[in-house]
Formats: sequence, C-alpha cells, structure tokens
Amino acid sequence: MSLAIVHSRAQVGVEAPGVTVEAHLANGLPSLTLVGLPETAVKESKDRVRSAILNAGFEFPARRITLNLAPADLPKDGGRFDLAIALGLLAANGQLAGANLDGLECLGELALSGALRPVQGVLPAALAARAAGRALVVPKENAEEASLASGLTVYAVGHLLELAAHLTGQAPLAPYQARGLLRETPPYPDLAEVQGQAAAKRALLVAAAGSHNLLLSGPPGTGKTLLASRLPGLLPPLSEDEALQVAAIHSVSGHGPLTHWPQRPFRQPHHSASAAALVGGGSRPQPGEITLAHEGVLFLDELPEFDRKVLEVLREPLEGGEIVIARANGRVRFPARFQLVAAMNPCPCGYLGDPSGRCRCTPEQIQRYRAKLSGPLLDRIDLHLTVGRETTRLAPQEGSLGSAEVAAQVARARERQLARQGCANAVLDLKAMHQNCALDGQDQAWLETAGERLDLSLRALHRILKVARTLADLESAEHIARAHLAEALQYRAGH
Repeated sequence: MSLAIVHSRAQVGVEAPGVTVEAHLANGLPSLTLVGLPETAVKESKDRVRSAILNAGFEFPARRITLNLAPADLPKDGGRFDLAIALGLLAANGQLAGANLDGLECLGELALSGALRPVQGVLPAALAARAAGRALVVPKENAEEASLASGLTVYAVGHLLELAAHLTGQAPLAPYQARGLLRETPPYPDLAEVQGQAAAKRALLVAAAGSHNLLLSGPPGTGKTLLASRLPGLLPPLSEDEALQVAAIHSVSGHGPLTHWPQRPFRQPHHSASAAALVGGGSRPQPGEITLAHEGVLFLDELPEFDRKVLEVLREPLEGGEIVIARANGRVRFPARFQLVAAMNPCPCGYLGDPSGRCRCTPEQIQRYRAKLSGPLLDRIDLHLTVGRETTRLAPQEGSLGSAEVAAQVARARERQLARQGCANAVLDLKAMHQNCALDGQDQAWLETAGERLDLSLRALHRILKVARTLADLESAEHIARAHLAEALQYRAGH
C-alpha cells in the first residue's frame, strides 16, 4: 500500500479541528515533501520522525514521500502530529500490515529515540474524538487528562514500538483506566476566618447568589483581598460540561499539568499586567486571564493602579461572556464568562474616611485618582461597597457564618433562578429581565425617581433590578419588594 491516512487534531483556541495526515510513497529519487500549511515546528517533524523510525528498528522509506496535512487552509503548529506522520509512513510502506487506523486519532511528539513526549491541548482533542466516535492515542503523561472525557477509549503509549505492536496485534494495549488524580482538590478558604465585616459578607453572599460583579473600596488592611478569595468557595459546584470547558482552557493555556479539577478558578493578575495578558493574544493566540477565569472569579486588586486602557478591554467580555482575537490568518474565540471582583483604596494614600484622620490627600488628588476608572466600566459592576476598618482584636470571633452555610443559601437561590429562567440573574438578557424582574407601578415609579436623583444610567437601573431579583431569591420571595429595591439601590448610592 503506497497511501495511508491517519487522523489527528490541531489546536485553534479551545477547539480541536480534525486534521487528516495523508502519506503517499511514489517512485523517484528519495525526498520528503510536507504540505498543508505547516508551521516551523511541524516542518521540523520530518527530521524527528526519520530518527524515531530508524531508532525504533523500522525502515525509513527510501522513496519520494509526500505528506499532506488536510485541510490545507488550517494552520498547524507544534509537535502534536509527529506520531500520526510516523504511523502514516509505516502504514504506507507496508510495515504496519493489517493495521486498522480508521477508528483511531493520534496525538504526540516523538523523541529521536521513538519515545513519546506529552503535548498541550489534549482535552479539547479528546472531547472532539469522542464526538467523532474514534479512540484516542496519546502519550502516557497526557492519558489522565484525556480520560476526563468520559466514554472515550484512550490508549496511553510511551514508545512508537508499543503502538506498532498494538496495531499489528502482537501486544494489544488495554484502554487506559482513569485514576482520578486530577480530582484531588484542596478545600477553599473559609469565610468564617474573616473577622467582622457583616456588610461585606452580605454583599459577597448577594454576589455569589446572582453571579454579580463586586467592587470593594476601603483603607488598607480591611480584608478586601481576604473577602474576595472566599468567593469561589461560596459558588455552586461546576456542572460536568462547565468543568470540562474550564479544564479544556487550562489544557491549551500551556500553564503546566492540569490540576485542581473541577474547582472554579480564581485568577489574580498583578496591576502591571498588559491588555494582552488580560484578554489573550500573541501570534499564536493564547487565552488571557479573563479566559483562565472562565466560570470562576477574576480578582483585580488595586484597581486604579491598572492602566486605564487595560481596564477598558474588560467592557465587552463583561457583557458578552467571550473574547474574539483577530489575526491576519483568522479569528480565535475564547470563552470569558467570569465574575469580576475588584478592590481599591478610596484615595491615593488609602485612608480617606478612616477614623484615624491620617488622610492628607487634596480633593484634586482624590478626583484624579478616581478618574482612572471610567464610568462605563463602573457601570458594569453591580455591587459597590465601602469596607470600613474593624476591631483590632486578634482573637477569632464566635458565631461567624462559614463558607458551607453561606454556600447552602447561595445554592438554594441559584436553584430558584435555574428553575425560573435557566441562568443566573446577572446574565439575564433584556427580554428575560422584563419577564422575571417585573415591578408594580408604584415600585417602578419609585425606582425611576431614585435613578434620576442619583443620575444613574439605564444600564445601572437594569443591574439594580437584577440585584433586587437576587435579594428576593435569597428570601424565597416570588416578587421583588420595595425593601429588595432599596437594598439593591444602596449598593449603587456611592457610585
């Protein structure tokens, strides 16, 4: 047989489009031509594959070789196609006689010795292979990650010879059995460890119950970071689909082995981060912090210290839940449905309003400091809360609610939202908001009057309605009451 076809997967964002590796041997002077829009790392694969085949004891075909990676208009990069190319050459040369490659997809980089090295982005490829109804061959280091796609047959291979023996029937491999190593997750920090701050804990409860964005403002040392780090532990557990999507993002990010699955992510980029670090980018687009925080929490500490242009790139993802990165050779779409929690000081020195009276900032300095945050960005943050200084007693307080008790309240509120509208209150569109956040005539007039007096935008009023709906859900109330509107409005009073 002079033609062989092997299936593999490319990586484009968090997707894994199929790639067909076609190997053809023809008469003529020995040569090897690789076509199909390969990038540098793929072009170099012919040298790795040649050495791997020879060192594994096989014969490298001394013929005119043409390797095609189809479709031709899809960019291919990395060493993930090495194994598929090697199998195609061996099958086309008749050294894997009788091998059935139709039902397999192969991923893996070859060492010169023929050993397989791990690649990134295996989980999206595993999910796509499962959808296509094929088994997946991966390096041993990637097998546990691939096994997260339940129902997929995974073969873990350490060397090219192992796979050759399996395909020819000499030493069949058993499908890999998941060991559950990635599900050993540490507990979240407990909310009970935060002393005092009853109002901030209430705002944290509301934010978790409705998936609302939260801004904490207060002097240094008041527990803003401590509070933000407790939010992931209050959120409902991820569903299977959500957990797989989060894991797939981590898989393609190149940040090392996948761990702590299926926990909600908590990302805390430094205020020196660039716009590309937040939203993603590069010649080969990689996910940024907002995508790594998908289905979790993005915490921006010292919010005014971020460059204003960097913060402005958050506006569209906060509304749409995704980010599209355009490059000359195509567009890559990354999911970015995150919950934003931000913290800031009230003034440059941080002590405006502190009982100690140590603030010496002038009104002009304070205005210039706060002007670093644009109105459109602040408008997209549902809850604005001032965090004051608490008691300086070191002993922990008794009777403080822990994360487990608060998470139970959040879970009940979320269940009501999912049963009523199929999503959290914060992501309701206009039509669903008008259906599920309806007010009687007097309450509506009251809210509109309050909005005019506080000079709030229509977007801000909509977000107040959604927060009020969450407050009603926490009390298991069917309708939004005036008290719910008043509490939701107070989170905007200082805006």
